[in-house]
Amino acid sequence: MLHLCERVEAKPASRSETWREGCLTLSFEDRRKSRLRACLDDGREAAILLPRGTQLRDGEYLLDDAAKVAVCVKAAMETLSVVRTADLHLLVRAAYHLGNRHVPVQLGQGWLAYRHDHVLDGLVCALGLTIACEEGRFEPEAGGYAQGPHEH
Repeated sequence: MLHLCERVEAKPASRSETWREGCLTLSFEDRRKSRLRACLDDGREAAILLPRGTQLRDGEYLLDDAAKVAVCVKAAMETLSVVRTADLHLLVRAAYHLGNRHVPVQLGQGWLAYRHDHVLDGLVCALGLTIACEEGRFEPEAGGYAQGPHEH
Protein backbone atom coordinates (compact mmCIF):
# COMPACT_ATOMS: atom_id res chain seq x y z
CA MET A 1 0.00 0.00 0.00
CA LEU A 2 1.25 3.48 -0.89
CA HIS A 3 1.57 6.01 1.93
CA LEU A 4 0.85 9.43 0.42
CA CYS A 5 2.10 11.97 2.93
CA GLU A 6 3.25 15.06 1.02
CA ARG A 7 1.18 17.49 -1.06
CA VAL A 8 2.70 19.58 -3.87
CA GLU A 9 0.98 21.98 -6.26
CA ALA A 10 2.78 20.95 -9.46
CA LYS A 11 3.99 17.71 -10.99
CA PRO A 12 7.44 16.98 -9.57
CA ALA A 13 10.36 16.21 -11.84
CA SER A 14 11.33 12.55 -12.13
CA ARG A 15 13.65 11.65 -9.26
CA SER A 16 14.80 8.15 -10.14
CA GLU A 17 14.63 5.28 -12.59
CA THR A 18 11.80 3.73 -10.55
CA TRP A 19 9.63 6.86 -10.54
CA ARG A 20 5.96 5.98 -11.05
CA GLU A 21 2.86 8.05 -11.52
CA GLY A 22 -0.79 7.54 -10.71
CA CYS A 23 -4.12 9.28 -10.55
CA LEU A 24 -6.57 9.47 -7.67
CA THR A 25 -10.14 10.64 -8.31
CA LEU A 26 -11.92 11.85 -5.16
CA SER A 27 -15.17 13.60 -4.29
CA PHE A 28 -14.96 16.97 -2.53
CA GLU A 29 -15.89 15.30 0.76
CA ASP A 30 -12.95 12.90 0.45
CA ARG A 31 -10.57 15.70 -0.64
CA ARG A 32 -11.35 17.39 2.72
CA LYS A 33 -10.09 14.43 4.74
CA SER A 34 -6.50 14.36 5.99
CA ARG A 35 -6.62 10.62 6.73
CA LEU A 36 -8.17 8.36 4.13
CA ARG A 37 -7.78 4.89 2.65
CA ALA A 38 -8.42 4.98 -1.08
CA CYS A 39 -7.78 3.20 -4.36
CA LEU A 40 -5.93 4.89 -7.19
CA ASP A 41 -7.68 4.86 -10.55
CA ASP A 42 -5.46 1.94 -11.58
CA GLY A 43 -6.55 -0.10 -8.52
CA ARG A 44 -3.49 0.34 -6.27
CA GLU A 45 -4.35 0.91 -2.62
CA ALA A 46 -3.17 4.07 -0.90
CA ALA A 47 -3.33 5.66 2.51
CA ILE A 48 -3.52 9.45 2.55
CA LEU A 49 -1.69 10.75 5.61
CA LEU A 50 -1.65 14.56 5.55
CA PRO A 51 -1.61 17.29 8.21
CA ARG A 52 -4.99 17.95 9.82
CA GLY A 53 -7.06 20.53 7.93
CA THR A 54 -5.51 19.82 4.53
CA GLN A 55 -7.90 20.23 1.61
CA LEU A 56 -6.81 18.72 -1.69
CA ARG A 57 -7.42 20.60 -4.94
CA ASP A 58 -7.94 19.25 -8.43
CA GLY A 59 -4.57 19.02 -10.19
CA GLU A 60 -2.38 18.88 -7.10
CA TYR A 61 0.01 15.98 -6.53
CA LEU A 62 0.62 13.68 -3.59
CA LEU A 63 4.00 12.06 -3.04
CA ASP A 64 4.59 8.77 -1.27
CA ASP A 65 6.86 8.52 1.75
CA ALA A 66 9.69 7.07 -0.37
CA ALA A 67 9.35 9.89 -2.96
CA LYS A 68 9.10 7.33 -5.75
CA VAL A 69 5.44 7.81 -6.68
CA ALA A 70 3.60 10.98 -7.66
CA VAL A 71 -0.19 10.78 -7.67
CA CYS A 72 -2.29 13.42 -9.40
CA VAL A 73 -5.48 14.35 -7.53
CA LYS A 74 -8.59 14.67 -9.71
CA ALA A 75 -11.93 16.07 -8.58
CA ALA A 76 -14.71 13.53 -9.17
CA MET A 77 -17.89 14.42 -11.01
CA GLU A 78 -20.65 15.25 -8.52
CA THR A 79 -24.26 16.38 -8.64
CA LEU A 80 -24.31 20.14 -8.06
CA SER A 81 -26.98 22.76 -7.62
CA VAL A 82 -26.02 25.67 -9.86
CA VAL A 83 -27.49 29.16 -9.67
CA ARG A 84 -26.98 31.60 -12.55
CA THR A 85 -28.14 35.19 -12.54
CA ALA A 86 -27.10 38.61 -13.78
CA ASP A 87 -28.52 40.10 -10.54
CA LEU A 88 -25.40 40.42 -8.39
CA HIS A 89 -27.44 41.42 -5.33
CA LEU A 90 -29.43 38.15 -5.44
CA LEU A 91 -26.28 36.12 -6.01
CA VAL A 92 -24.56 37.74 -3.01
CA ARG A 93 -27.65 37.11 -0.85
CA ALA A 94 -27.62 33.43 -1.81
CA ALA A 95 -23.88 33.17 -1.09
CA TYR A 96 -24.41 34.87 2.27
CA HIS A 97 -27.23 32.54 3.35
CA LEU A 98 -25.35 29.43 2.21
CA GLY A 99 -22.15 30.58 3.91
CA ASN A 100 -24.09 31.36 7.08
CA ARG A 101 -24.95 27.64 7.13
CA HIS A 102 -21.28 26.70 6.54
CA VAL A 103 -22.09 25.29 3.09
CA PRO A 104 -19.03 25.09 0.82
CA VAL A 105 -19.73 27.22 -2.28
CA GLN A 106 -17.97 27.45 -5.62
CA LEU A 107 -18.15 30.91 -7.18
CA GLY A 108 -17.85 32.14 -10.74
CA GLN A 109 -18.79 35.20 -12.80
CA GLY A 110 -22.60 35.36 -12.45
CA TRP A 111 -23.00 31.92 -10.87
CA LEU A 112 -22.50 29.84 -7.76
CA ALA A 113 -22.64 26.11 -7.09
CA TYR A 114 -22.91 23.82 -4.08
CA ARG A 115 -23.35 20.08 -3.62
CA HIS A 116 -26.95 19.26 -4.46
CA ASP A 117 -29.30 19.39 -1.47
CA HIS A 118 -33.06 19.80 -1.88
CA VAL A 119 -33.39 21.69 1.43
CA LEU A 120 -30.76 24.24 0.36
CA ASP A 121 -32.39 24.42 -3.06
CA GLY A 122 -35.62 25.47 -1.32
CA LEU A 123 -33.78 28.22 0.57
CA VAL A 124 -32.18 29.57 -2.61
CA CYS A 125 -35.46 29.38 -4.57
CA ALA A 126 -37.19 31.33 -1.76
CA LEU A 127 -34.72 34.15 -2.48
CA GLY A 128 -36.09 34.32 -6.04
CA LEU A 129 -33.39 32.35 -7.83
CA THR A 130 -33.63 29.34 -10.14
CA ILE A 131 -31.59 26.18 -9.56
CA ALA A 132 -30.21 23.86 -12.22
CA CYS A 133 -29.01 20.38 -11.23
CA GLU A 134 -25.78 19.62 -13.10
CA GLU A 135 -22.91 17.15 -13.02
CA GLY A 136 -19.55 18.79 -12.51
CA ARG A 137 -16.30 18.91 -10.57
CA PHE A 138 -16.82 20.73 -7.29
CA GLU A 139 -14.00 23.08 -6.34
CA PRO A 140 -15.37 25.44 -3.65
CA GLU A 141 -13.69 28.44 -2.09
CA ALA A 142 -11.05 27.30 0.38
CA GLY A 143 -12.11 29.79 3.06
CA GLY A 144 -10.29 32.31 5.20
CA TYR A 145 -8.53 29.70 7.33
CA ALA A 146 -7.36 27.49 4.46
CA GLN A 147 -3.81 26.23 4.68
CA GLY A 148 -1.71 26.43 1.56
CA PRO A 149 0.69 23.61 0.79
CA HIS A 150 3.68 25.52 2.17
CA GLU A 151 2.13 27.26 5.19
CA HIS A 152 2.85 26.19 8.76
